[in-house]
Amino acid sequence: MIEKDVVIVGAGPAGLAAGIEASKAGANVLIIDLNIKPGGQLFKQIHKFFGSSAHRSGTRGMDIGMLLLREAEENGVEIWLKSTVIGLFPGNKVAVEKGLENEAKEVVTILAKKIIVATGASENVVRFKGWTKPGVMGAGAAQTMINVNHVKPGEKVVMLGSGNVGLIVSYQLMQAGCDVVALVEAAPKIGGYAVHAAKIRRAGVPIYMKHTIIEAIGDETDCVKEVVIAEVDDKFQPISGTEKVIEADCVAIAAGLKPTVELTRLLNCEFTFNGVFGGFIPLHNKNMETSVEGVYVAGDATGVEEANTALEEGRIAGIAAAQSLSLIADKEAEEKKDAIWKRLEMLRLGPFGERRLSAKEVVLAEYLNKVGMPQAEIKLKG
Repeated sequence: MIEKDVVIVGAGPAGLAAGIEASKAGANVLIIDLNIKPGGQLFKQIHKFFGSSAHRSGTRGMDIGMLLLREAEENGVEIWLKSTVIGLFPGNKVAVEKGLENEAKEVVTILAKKIIVATGASENVVRFKGWTKPGVMGAGAAQTMINVNHVKPGEKVVMLGSGNVGLIVSYQLMQAGCDVVALVEAAPKIGGYAVHAAKIRRAGVPIYMKHTIIEAIGDETDCVKEVVIAEVDDKFQPISGTEKVIEADCVAIAAGLKPTVELTRLLNCEFTFNGVFGGFIPLHNKNMETSVEGVYVAGDATGVEEANTALEEGRIAGIAAAQSLSLIADKEAEEKKDAIWKRLEMLRLGPFGERRLSAKEVVLAEYLNKVGMPQAEIKLKG
């Protein structure tokens, strides 16, 4: 059986950051990811990051990804790609299936002293008539096609959802040569930043507020050729007689994300539910450790936020795991974690710089007060 100090599931921003911090302290680190390339969402993000200089403001996500990969390699982090964690078992045993469908597969078991789950999030879907036809996909899938694989998902695209993902991906689709023929939003106002909405509006993309898709119509091969939209009432129900038909061969759905938490469920970690997070999430303490000792979480698996937050949470988890293995002195570890928490606070500032508890902090604090779980005390500031 293979033995590792720290096994990390997921080679996205949180997983890479955790692996770098743990390996810097001297831990023998293995990161496992099912994709053919490491880096997760970062390599789909060709836009420049917002925020402070501490969070690489003005740097493109793909460039941040390259820096992280280089740092992981320099610090001796081992990464298994095209590998899927198929089970987590008591005693920190990790079952991994290595290899893709068209390759020879091998199942191996790893004994980990510490496990960090950084599995990210998956896209929500919106069901309408014809939603399973070829050409209907998540906005993240469309973004992967254009920014990673350099393939257009279609010539004429309808985007469903006006959050930051819907707005940013719409603009990137246009940069890739696609014609975004409509952006459809059921709510009465744009969900994402106005600066992103203004960019696509100036480019001539029509935005249909208080509308939804009611059908995707297929051609002779059943691929999308037309999209039927309609206005919705205050209960988000389509209003008969308001239908509009739009010629399109692709529908991209940007309806939010939900944390990928199946692996932490296998270990019976304590959970809570909150819609702000994207659904069910595993509870964790200020070290990102779950209610199961030795199992940590980081990034969107703890509740959907954004890449900079995922990076910071990954750093905390990596440092805490190394600290629990006595690879880093308590004083040094606490100083590093304190500095990271302060940066996280900056990311979670309210309007006009007002400090407010994040949704995560509020829900976790309520839970901890209810059950009195000392191990999972959350660090609240301000």
